[in-house]
Amino acid sequence: MKRLDHYWYSSGPISFALWPLSWVYCGISMFRSKLHKASQDRTIVKVPIIVVGNITVGGTGKTPMVIWLANFLKAYGFKPGVVSRGYGGKTSRWPQRVTHHSKAEITGDEPLLITQRTGCPVYVCTRRVAAINQMLKENSDVNVIISDDGLQHYKMPRDIEIAMVDGHRGFGNQLCLPAGPLRESILRLKKVDFRVITEAEADDDDDNSFSMHLEGNELVNLQNPKKRKLLSDFKRKPVHAVAGIGNPMRFFTKLSTNRLKLIMHAFPDHHRFQPQDFRYEQHLPVIMTEKDAVKCKHLATENFWYLPVKARLGHEFGGALIKKLREKTGG
Repeated sequence: MKRLDHYWYSSGPISFALWPLSWVYCGISMFRSKLHKASQDRTIVKVPIIVVGNITVGGTGKTPMVIWLANFLKAYGFKPGVVSRGYGGKTSRWPQRVTHHSKAEITGDEPLLITQRTGCPVYVCTRRVAAINQMLKENSDVNVIISDDGLQHYKMPRDIEIAMVDGHRGFGNQLCLPAGPLRESILRLKKVDFRVITEAEADDDDDNSFSMHLEGNELVNLQNPKKRKLLSDFKRKPVHAVAGIGNPMRFFTKLSTNRLKLIMHAFPDHHRFQPQDFRYEQHLPVIMTEKDAVKCKHLATENFWYLPVKARLGHEFGGALIKKLREKTGG
């Protein structure tokens, strides 16, 4: 049976049948945004907040963008901190700081990956303002907050909004949930500060639209991180390709364009891997995303590899972001 999201990127009777619910969902989203915006208390948080989010369900490159943004701001002398909902994690203690020794099943996979790749303070909580306040209480030098997701978390004040857009899948049938992939109307994009298009070229006529590309060709061994191989080392060889992310096909396409012969294993986003997930009849190399790897080290054999990727954005975006941040802070 096909998953519902299959119908989001095509026209058909399923989406048409759900169309009335789509209107209800969009209406509720608009009402919530107006309600929470009106009740925001900007005095709660006294440092600028940058939200990285999207208006569609599924992977659009938010995590690579957050990592790039944190490291970029550090290079400019800022002291960034990151807050996240901690989706996929289960803990009885909120808010919670994520450390290099945290477990993905407790704090979530994306916050753990961001911690490992940036070294910034990262805090998780379903109520992001609580995470921000706890961070500032324990890290007085943090002077800019990055929210990993949260475009629709209107209870949280924000100074800059960055909306990520999947350059390949776009907005599907352009309907709201459950008939389509939209969390909000496309008109929401007119209100954000920046639109970042993943793996596609931005509109040259749109001064607030920028491109982001994901780069990475070196595989890292899960058991021994010092052991590295290039994707080209597996050229024309069969491998098990594993992805438990919002858009597995982006990862599979990356591998296939490098001439790897894939046996594809797609899992739901934030999937909690179990030993039985890797009981394959063919004992071949297993290649997965870095986000999945943070959850699989205890399951890995010597033939498990992951592919780190790094976001690349042009100087134009960096300059525009710093200008906007200084405008907001009066600096």
